[in-house]
Amino acid sequence: MDENFNVTYITFGGYVEVEKYKYAYFVVIFITYILIICSNSTIICLICIHPNLHEPMYIFIAALLVNSVLYSTVVYPKLLIDVLSEKQVISYSACLFQYFMFYVLVASEFLFLAAMAYDRYVSICKPLQYPTIMRKTTVTVLLVLPWLIPVCELTLAVILIDNERFCEFTLPFIFCNNSIHRLYCVKSQALTIYGYVLFTNLTLCPVVFILFTYSRILIITYQSSPEVRKKAAQTCLPHLLVLINFFLLMTYNVVIVRLEADMPKTVFLIMSLQLVLYHPLFNPIIYGLKMTEIYRHLKNLLCPPKLN
Repeated sequence: MDENFNVTYITFGGYVEVEKYKYAYFVVIFITYILIICSNSTIICLICIHPNLHEPMYIFIAALLVNSVLYSTVVYPKLLIDVLSEKQVISYSACLFQYFMFYVLVASEFLFLAAMAYDRYVSICKPLQYPTIMRKTTVTVLLVLPWLIPVCELTLAVILIDNERFCEFTLPFIFCNNSIHRLYCVKSQALTIYGYVLFTNLTLCPVVFILFTYSRILIITYQSSPEVRKKAAQTCLPHLLVLINFFLLMTYNVVIVRLEADMPKTVFLIMSLQLVLYHPLFNPIIYGLKMTEIYRHLKNLLCPPKLN
């Protein structure tokens, strides 16, 4: 197998016909990347600096935002290079690495949201047992597993892909994702079956668990006082919004890969960019505005109170 193959990211004779716009694309993508880094890093720093945010709920939020930064970094630097390049080329090993990291971080997102749902479930449904259950050891395990489990499971997927024979060397996408399967000479049954296993373990099970825990929270809070319901809504709603947004985004990822052949290339490019545009900016906005304690510290940072 040739060690290098062409991966079509942004070809100005294909996806974007007018080459003179490449600097405008570069500026827009660069500014977006900087906004993602700054917005996520600001919330992470606030959580690290302020002792009253050193609680499991906020620690999980910080981990989720670190995941968003890594998610963007897997795609944006290479995309910025490709915008200014005459030919968009990625080595075979780099493409596999990007594929691996992208799906590790996608799976980690679902698992972190599951850990956050469990934390909210214990806090609201078993408040007296919360300090006993959510000990430092438990929190550490729930921080490590969302990264460790996807790494282990996706390593096997990459090994299986590496053993496949490729007959095509042009990828109709802006980065290496599941569209890499289109390059196989023969569709791999083993990879298809293992793909379903990965989907079940890393997406379906966490989503079902999250829905179960939040349904239990809903039942408990419905039977509780208005104050408890208000507290539950303040802490659970942002997590649910992030989950819904991310689940729809991943569904969208699958759909546009299937529809690629049926739409104009420029439209496909614009739609593809949504995968790495909205979500990394959505998380810090939701947690910065909807989590009361984070919002208070963010407001004090941006608009410091005047001293008398």
